[in-house]
Amino acid sequence: MYLLGEQSAHADALINRLQTLPAQCLEGLAACGPLLELESTEDLIAQLPADQLFLLNEGVITGYVGARALFYWQEGDLIGLQQGSEWADWRLCSDGPLRLQPYQRSELFQHLYAETERAEQFLHYLLGHMTLLSHAVAELKPREFRSTNGFKRVPAGEVLIHQGDAADHVFVIIDGHAEAFVDGLKVGEVPKDEIFGAMAVFTGEPRNATVIAREPSTVMLIPGDQFLNMTRTNPKIAHSLIENMARRIGQLNRQITLLTPTKSSS
Repeated sequence: MYLLGEQSAHADALINRLQTLPAQCLEGLAACGPLLELESTEDLIAQLPADQLFLLNEGVITGYVGARALFYWQEGDLIGLQQGSEWADWRLCSDGPLRLQPYQRSELFQHLYAETERAEQFLHYLLGHMTLLSHAVAELKPREFRSTNGFKRVPAGEVLIHQGDAADHVFVIIDGHAEAFVDGLKVGEVPKDEIFGAMAVFTGEPRNATVIAREPSTVMLIPGDQFLNMTRTNPKIAHSLIENMARRIGQLNRQITLLTPTKSSS
């Protein structure tokens, strides 16, 4: 099983090694029937007996997860391992003819585990596919909070943002706590896991507050252009920003209420 699209050189080399393993593992095991020859199909799984596994001798099979084509199998691969309710949203298709060599599922596994070397080869085949899937997840998963500038450890009292400065970074407190000040007056708290400094990056205006670490803290710095790109591609970040802004608006409302003189009744 291989990810569709361009592969890295490491993945290509791994794919080439994996393709040779099933045939090696099956040496000495008799097929349970003649070659199964099929034309193009939109649902290969429905045409294959559940008690058999197949060595793909000719053709290419495309694997769909939901409506999305993500994987392919080619000559040398073992077909039919993916069975059960957890694979219910998978569909195997082929645009051209296929030639599949059938093996009884139970006999195949007995053969694999009868010798340590064959068992290790099959385990290597499975682990190789897990490695390829890990590469696929790494490529497809949004890059959440991956900063080219990395992390910074700051002492208590360190000024993280100066009011009036140009905004070129967004910050996240990974560990610790900070406070926000406007014109020297404290206007809010910046707790752990909070994104701050984003508003000026969005508007292009100077920083409207000073942020100071209240205790020793670890901060992630994210370049402004990188952060803007992440907000466009990752709804979780946008949702987190909305929550942060709503919380800060609530803080400011409470402060305004405390500072506003109470009108005496006439």
